[in-house]
Amino acid sequence: MATYEIPLSGQAQSFQTTVANVTYTLTLIWRDAASEWVLDIADANGNPLVQGIPLVTGCDLLAQYGYVGFGFQLWVATDGDPDAVPTYDNLGTQSHLYAVTP
Repeated sequence: MATYEIPLSGQAQSFQTTVANVTYTLTLIWRDAASEWVLDIADANGNPLVQGIPLVTGCDLLAQYGYVGFGFQLWVATDGDPDAVPTYDNLGTQSHLYAVTP
C-alpha cells in the first residue's frame, strides 16, 4: 500500500488531483451550520461522482461508495490527535487528507 497526502489549504477550494492514475476534481466546502468540512468528488470533466462527504476521522471516507470503484481509500487525520475532526482553521496545516492506494 502507498499513502500520500493530498495537499489542502484552509479555505473552500476546488482542484484536480490524480489518484491511482485517474484524475478527479475535489471540492471542499466549510458548512457553518454543521461546523464541518465536506468533500465533493467529480471526474476530470466535472461530472459529480459523490457529494457531501463529511471530513471525519477514523474511517475510510469512500468505504460506503464501493460501487463507484475508486480503487483507493481516503482518510483524514489531525496532528497530535488523529481522531480530532478538521476545524475551519486547521485544514491543510494540522488536519490532513490522505489517499491510500493498494
